[in-house]
Amino acid sequence: MAFLGTAARRGMACRKPLSPLCRATTRCYSSQSTHTSEKSVPYEKTLKQEDGISGPTKPLPKFADVVVIGGGSLGCQTLYHLCKLGMTNVVLLERDRLTTGTTWHTAGLLWQLRPSDTEVELLAHTRNVISSELEEETGLETGWIQNGGLFIASNKQRLDEYKRLMSMGLHSQIAKTNDFNKLLDYNLISKILISVIENCPVTGIQVKVDDLGVKRVKEVETAYGTIQTPCVVNCAGVWATKLGKMAGVSVPLITMHHAYIVTEKIEGIQNMPNVRDHDASVYLRLQGDALSVGGYEHNPIFWDDVSDKFAFSLFDLDWDVFMQHIDGAVNRVPALEQTGIKSAVCGPEIQSTFTGCTMLGGGCGKELAHWIIHGRPEKDMYGYDIRRFHHSLTNNNRWIRERSHESYTKNYSPCLFRRLSIF
Repeated sequence: MAFLGTAARRGMACRKPLSPLCRATTRCYSSQSTHTSEKSVPYEKTLKQEDGISGPTKPLPKFADVVVIGGGSLGCQTLYHLCKLGMTNVVLLERDRLTTGTTWHTAGLLWQLRPSDTEVELLAHTRNVISSELEEETGLETGWIQNGGLFIASNKQRLDEYKRLMSMGLHSQIAKTNDFNKLLDYNLISKILISVIENCPVTGIQVKVDDLGVKRVKEVETAYGTIQTPCVVNCAGVWATKLGKMAGVSVPLITMHHAYIVTEKIEGIQNMPNVRDHDASVYLRLQGDALSVGGYEHNPIFWDDVSDKFAFSLFDLDWDVFMQHIDGAVNRVPALEQTGIKSAVCGPEIQSTFTGCTMLGGGCGKELAHWIIHGRPEKDMYGYDIRRFHHSLTNNNRWIRERSHESYTKNYSPCLFRRLSIF
């Protein structure tokens, strides 16, 4: 069995397999190797082989008022809110299966302390949809767990930042070290019918020039038919750049490897809140009787050649890159040093100059729906509007790569400085 402490001590010298787990899920890389080695999880094989699916799951309509492309969190939330606002002729096209890209393997954390009123409000709406509205409307449980969150301030600057975020009105309080130990036990520091068509990748988007010289969407093309529509919503996640090019739109987006590990069972951990230590660049998420451990590295691995066949798939975890999170986690929670590693999850993370629009699913889905129907969002969404960038930048791959890297690595930097660097 692999232990976090052992991995931390041996990870930087990855010349031999760390453990049976590492032999199965990781490999050592040289400076000349390719970091985008992909692997498919058993779920993908189950869908492909047992279901025997070929072609779209439903017939394509001839016309739709809105076509949402991409069945991840944001695409589904956009479709949901369009229908709640009264639109009936809406269709979602998914190239494979719902959540097949990045949504299915997400760590599932929702932190509400954010550096702007808009982000706080967007996340608050997401929380309301997931925690109550969907269950009330459908009778289905969403799996929402309300166990709270704990931000750790290791210095005065970080504490001052948290106090500023608290002034935005969220229910929160400053806890002293003794309170922290109490919180972390075990001595741890209306129904809507919509059209969703899966297995139907989009092959083209036709545009036309109207009498005023404005380019407008005309139709969406697939290998199984064409849908005439005046409106397309690009929620394609890691494939958004490719989809944008079909309509002549440059989407400044870069995909990187992002990982977390899941520990073995830890006794007495069931009531602890989720923890985020920005200075150690690590988060700890309660997952039943275990913990998920992850964060944002200073040297992330880029995924330059996004595969069209990537579905319910993962990358091999590069322990050299991930080791900084192990160090931070063990330093914060010493009990983890002797805790086994049950599994590792390394999938694509979308980083773009949209500053994480794809990560605020419910709130952004609502604003997108309102934008489509009423011509403008309810909230100030300038920080998420692609039009704030000059085309000379959205077409500059070096600039996109550098700024996306900066956005990723500074994800846990003091919020004020992080936002100043982005905008």
